[in-house]
Amino acid sequence: MTIEQTYFRKGFGLKSEVQPLIDAEYQSALVEQIRAEGYRKTFGDVTVRLAEEFGFCYGVDRAVDYAYETRAKFPDKRVYLVGEIIHNPHVNKRMTDMEIEFIHPDDDGNFDFSHVTKDDAVLIPAFGVTMAAFEELKKIGCVLVDTTCGSVLLVWKRVESYAKDGFTALIHGKYTHEESRATASQVNKHPQGKYLIVRDMDEAMVVCDYIAKRPGHISREDFLLRFGMKASPGFDPDRDLERMGVANQTTMLANESMAIGAKLREAVFEAHGAEHTEENFRSFGTICSATQERQDAVVKMMETPPDIMVVIGGYNSSNTNNLAHMCRQHTRTFHVEDSICVDANTGTIRHKPEIDVHAPEVAEEDWMPEGPFELGITAGASTPNNKIGDALLRVLAIRGVSVPEMDREAAPTS
Repeated sequence: MTIEQTYFRKGFGLKSEVQPLIDAEYQSALVEQIRAEGYRKTFGDVTVRLAEEFGFCYGVDRAVDYAYETRAKFPDKRVYLVGEIIHNPHVNKRMTDMEIEFIHPDDDGNFDFSHVTKDDAVLIPAFGVTMAAFEELKKIGCVLVDTTCGSVLLVWKRVESYAKDGFTALIHGKYTHEESRATASQVNKHPQGKYLIVRDMDEAMVVCDYIAKRPGHISREDFLLRFGMKASPGFDPDRDLERMGVANQTTMLANESMAIGAKLREAVFEAHGAEHTEENFRSFGTICSATQERQDAVVKMMETPPDIMVVIGGYNSSNTNNLAHMCRQHTRTFHVEDSICVDANTGTIRHKPEIDVHAPEVAEEDWMPEGPFELGITAGASTPNNKIGDALLRVLAIRGVSVPEMDREAAPTS
């Protein structure tokens, strides 16, 4: 079979067949009720405020749809998933329930496809995969169902254009994240392609100080030690920071990405002057619209912060971690991975108190205020509405507030 016969990016035309199951598993009448009433509703002494943008985005909807369609299209095939379809434990568990097998990366982010055959089907997640992984799967000849998000593809085109024109792609992202790895690999389409990944403003300032040769900047050797794992092979900071194009992992903090781009431009200007900067520095915002909308909704909500904010989404979800970080600047915030982190029996809440994905989960009792209070809720782009509704029902159960017509959505006592 040719690549045209085994590669699919537009599903299999089975959306109407799988949609009832997806709706039953992921939708929430309670969430829709609150949304319909202006994103605000009072239950007992708890006033619930939903962010005006939250939860599943188009790219995640598409990835989940295609996973269900693939299972329906190939009931007798082994179906593999490269990594996680999205960063949500509930959704990934459903993949396992459908007998979709996960291929997890090793410590270096590489995948072992040695057990995959041409008779199998393989799902590429919404984050995409590296060029090397894609080429390896293509050679196997298996059915490839590519759910890579369109917003990610736009960033890839930008990074590929940088490499084509001889610019180093400086990527604001997490170098261990699947999306950043896949994005960085796009420079390999051109022999001279180079990339450097910076995690945050602190790392970006190290690069800026090196470019401008500011007092106290690190040595070339220290630069390579610090960024060696985050740069393309053979990266030379003295050569490869002369011409740069800035991009970012689509789920990073938008304001930080913009600020990093501005600081890098300042450093290039300081080192080389206006004419060089105009010709050798490029910066384009590549945060996806869904990430931007969810962050903007939090900014709007925090103009009058609720007493407590619950942010729902995977602990390894970049966009969810960033939403929680934004909320923490304004009010007491609990980032919970799943609705079951809210225990209606004990009244405790398990949450991750820091933006670091490796931060340990902690449990707290007596976390809700006495007397009437406002509860704000938002969720990352990988969180289905049923988990948002379930989390709310559990909070209300702790408070002693019953929502009888919604009890079918959750089992808040488990």
